[in-house]
Amino acid sequence: MDAIVLLGSLFLLIGIGVPVAYALGLAALVGALWIDIPWEAVMLKISDGVRNFSLLAIPFFVLAGAIMAEGGMARRLIALAGVFVGFIRGGLALVNIVASSFFGCISGSSVADTSSIGSVMIPEMVRRGYPRAFAINVTIAGSVQAILIPPSHNAVIYSLAAGGTISIAHLFLAGFIPGLLLGLSLIVLVLVMAHRNGFPKGEPMPLRQALRIVVEAFWGLLTMVIILGGILSGVFTATESASVACVYAFLVTMFVYRDYRWRDLPQLVHRTIKTVAMVMILIGFASAFGYIMALMRLPAQVTEFFLTLSDDKYVILLLINLMLLVLGCLMDLAPLLLICTPILLPVVVKFGVDPVHFGMIMLVNLGIGLVTPPVGATLFVGCAVGKLPIEQVVRHIWPFYIAMLVVLALVTFVPAISMWIPGMVKY
Repeated sequence: MDAIVLLGSLFLLIGIGVPVAYALGLAALVGALWIDIPWEAVMLKISDGVRNFSLLAIPFFVLAGAIMAEGGMARRLIALAGVFVGFIRGGLALVNIVASSFFGCISGSSVADTSSIGSVMIPEMVRRGYPRAFAINVTIAGSVQAILIPPSHNAVIYSLAAGGTISIAHLFLAGFIPGLLLGLSLIVLVLVMAHRNGFPKGEPMPLRQALRIVVEAFWGLLTMVIILGGILSGVFTATESASVACVYAFLVTMFVYRDYRWRDLPQLVHRTIKTVAMVMILIGFASAFGYIMALMRLPAQVTEFFLTLSDDKYVILLLINLMLLVLGCLMDLAPLLLICTPILLPVVVKFGVDPVHFGMIMLVNLGIGLVTPPVGATLFVGCAVGKLPIEQVVRHIWPFYIAMLVVLALVTFVPAISMWIPGMVKY
């Protein structure tokens, strides 16, 4: 009955249009009232939820990504991708995917990736003869890589939702191969579709021009080297690396590229603060919601329920995947990470699944949800940038879903894909 009251009040509030963050907070108050816990305890948990030092990584990574996105980095990464794959049949679509791989190393956000890469690539692809729906689908599917490739601030949120016991650095390293595997699967799909549909073929780039593009893009790509190099060498922590990345992004954008005007900087910081404020409110209320769930023994009850269904680890992972795919269609990624991680992590740990591996499973799952109606934020942004109704885009997206589901299956049932690189690094 406790679970019905807590979860029922949450979904009722969301159903009547209350924002997810506030629905979590109000549901926590309802749950506290039901089990006779003072509301002061809930308020303390909200405060505790946003006092974690690791949370500082989120605003710094968001700001670094915003500075690079608006400071000309996206345009340079697109040009760099064109050097490597622009001459192949369907090359412009491949450039889109590879540019998303590069930009994901900086932004850590699929929405930022879609808006930055898409605003340049979608009109250009349409001008070159690609179907508009195809251009949008390539863009939004490719942007899911940013959820996995470090520095993903969603990996930070997962670590916090797990109680701060999972190394953010290990999560960053674990996302490398799944992210690149997703990009590779999309490249294979695009190559098949390009030859089947006769998409245009680009021209090889002159060596001098290619070298100039590589040099210009080098400064932006060095951001990831600084972040991971600093973490792995022990110079700074994952949280400190975010502030270093932010300072470096500012210096490169304002003094090396010099494409961004100083008078526009306050508006950029203002937009970043608004984004971070929404995330922090969500994390604080989710912390209180998780506290009430723990008092109600909801994670333990869910574990017992799954144990009654099967004692096979792979069956349980399959069921969890199906559940997350459905939930990803109905709710955004960050709230689901904060709600589902405390419930599902004890279940998979009971079956011997490594928490870092499960983090990658959740990120791939919920990343697919970002490009799935009716609540796919990345899908909405892609349609807005590409100026096409959602119905027309979704009608042609199913090949991309197949590619992403194949990657999800591989990440789920082949743990080495996620665990190989973290296993090689000892702290």
